[in-house]
Amino acid sequence: MNRAYIRFKYACDFVIALVAVTVLSPLLLCVAIAIKTEDGGKIIFAQRRTGVGGKKFNCYKFRSMKNTEVLFDKSKPVIKDNNPNLTKVGKIIRKFKIDELPQLFNVIKGDMCIIGPRPLLPVYDSDYADWEIVKFEVRPGITGLGQVYGNGYLSIKDRKYYDVYYTMHASPWMDIKIAFKTIAVIIFGEKRFLRRVTDMEYRRLKLQVYRHYTIQPETLQELRPTALYR
Repeated sequence: MNRAYIRFKYACDFVIALVAVTVLSPLLLCVAIAIKTEDGGKIIFAQRRTGVGGKKFNCYKFRSMKNTEVLFDKSKPVIKDNNPNLTKVGKIIRKFKIDELPQLFNVIKGDMCIIGPRPLLPVYDSDYADWEIVKFEVRPGITGLGQVYGNGYLSIKDRKYYDVYYTMHASPWMDIKIAFKTIAVIIFGEKRFLRRVTDMEYRRLKLQVYRHYTIQPETLQELRPTALYR
């Protein structure tokens, strides 16, 4: 893990997020008006996610659903475009990933960064193998490897692999590639870039983490309060 680069990247992301919010403010305002006009409901949807160090934070999104108080099913985590609970505006902003833009404020607050492991719901915390907890050593991102290699078409196992891989190999070159691929995904769709993880890749990364990294005690305590790192 390149900690020096990650610290530098946090500083850059703060500046980028400030500039992006300023430049995109007309778009943000138009989306907010469209959401409010359609059904009069809330504009922003805040959802608890697990972030750096295993700490919980409110992840912001533009509301894209009629009812946000729905039961979550871990076996079906991805909301399809034809889901009847999606609003008309919601279908559009989800297609072009515009619903994620309020997370720029999460970046400014220090909860997230632009590119990093994608934060999942706390319900997944107990599903992580010990070595996979390394993803919580860095701030979660608005986009990341999993988002440009299939995202909703990937299994949770594959998405966690990409999160850990990014954490262990983050670099300027990797971030540049992810940034450009994110644009391509928005234009051409996630399925076109689907890349599943092989068992060999999974075993190799697991071995690399065990050999070269020790999870910080604070992170482990937050996610495994009654267990010891093996």
